[in-house]
Amino acid sequence: MNRPSVAAQTANADFAALLLRIALGVLYLAHSLQKIFVFTLPGAAQFFVSVGFPGWLAYVTTFVELFGGIALLLGVQVRWIVLVLLPFMLGALSVHFHNGWGFASPNGGWEYPAFWAAALAVQSLLGNGAFALGRAPAQRLVKL
Repeated sequence: MNRPSVAAQTANADFAALLLRIALGVLYLAHSLQKIFVFTLPGAAQFFVSVGFPGWLAYVTTFVELFGGIALLLGVQVRWIVLVLLPFMLGALSVHFHNGWGFASPNGGWEYPAFWAAALAVQSLLGNGAFALGRAPAQRLVKL
């Protein structure tokens, strides 16, 4: 059985990290923009209060998600960014935990925020990945 070379394994890991980083970045950007343009910040604050969090946390959460999503898309300080985002996702998980497992449950269950938290943990282990601005110029393009 032929095993891939270390260089090929590294390239695969770099592209896996890139794919995950882009997916997370798009999701965070979408969720922050939804809070701003659909729910509005006062509406998001009202929701936070309804689930037991202080209203001001909605503003902090929105901007952490916005800047975190942008940083992920660009590949800047990825390990730090996901570690900042993780407690916010665990907060979302706590909101949905009592609704049951399935996210299709009324008011959403905890499976989706739990999966998202796991994806953040994986991203922190993988790092920036390919094509990240946070990498040294020679490392931005992966050699295959």
